[in-house]
Amino acid sequence: MRVLGIVAKVLFMVCLPILLVTATIAFEFNSLWLYRNGFEKYNVSQVTGLSEAELEKAATGLISYFNSDEEYISITVVKDGKPFELFNQQEVAHLKDVKGLVRLDYHLLLGTAIYVGAYAGICLFWRRKRYWQRLAWAVVGGSSITLGMMLALGIGSMLLDFGQLFTQFHFLAFTNELWMLDPTKDYLIILFPEGFWYDAAMLFAKITIGVAVTLGGLAGRYLWTRRGLRSKCGQSETKPFSRC
Repeated sequence: MRVLGIVAKVLFMVCLPILLVTATIAFEFNSLWLYRNGFEKYNVSQVTGLSEAELEKAATGLISYFNSDEEYISITVVKDGKPFELFNQQEVAHLKDVKGLVRLDYHLLLGTAIYVGAYAGICLFWRRKRYWQRLAWAVVGGSSITLGMMLALGIGSMLLDFGQLFTQFHFLAFTNELWMLDPTKDYLIILFPEGFWYDAAMLFAKITIGVAVTLGGLAGRYLWTRRGLRSKCGQSETKPFSRC
């Protein structure tokens, strides 16, 4: 039973960073605010000639597509009074690949959320205080792993510029070259220039780090409080302190 407990705790510490990362990615892909902010910041309406209403139609269409069962996306917008298909065949095919990654993210999010929730629930409600410390240490460990991952990404971004990292990501994530689009005519690139993805990456880092620090800080404070309580009661680290 002790070995199983250790394995369960370690698995929790591994799942927590995955949960935080996938939850943040899912949030950003579904954030209409993020799309609008990018369109405004990079003057996409002026560059494309599409009205803000048409850009919002494109954004909501992408969000709907990522959450639907549709294999291929089809978004019709109006420019200069004439309707046209926003994305060409190569862009549509690439978005299908992107959707596959988004769905993978959703599956990882769901799986880790179930495990993290179940482990936390057992620790909180089964034998109560005896397992609260175990949960707190697991949260501190998982949060520390998350911060370590963010630090590694930060160091990587210092050694390589974002453009290089972004390109390497595409080589790793996709098995084809459909993502090599023309920024002068392909709307997928014009709508979402490299700067948009840089901003999204910075927001991703801020959210993930913020949540990890918050969770780890709360768990660490609990452990510090219990340690102080043990010292006050004159009990050793190995003795129960339920009477204190």
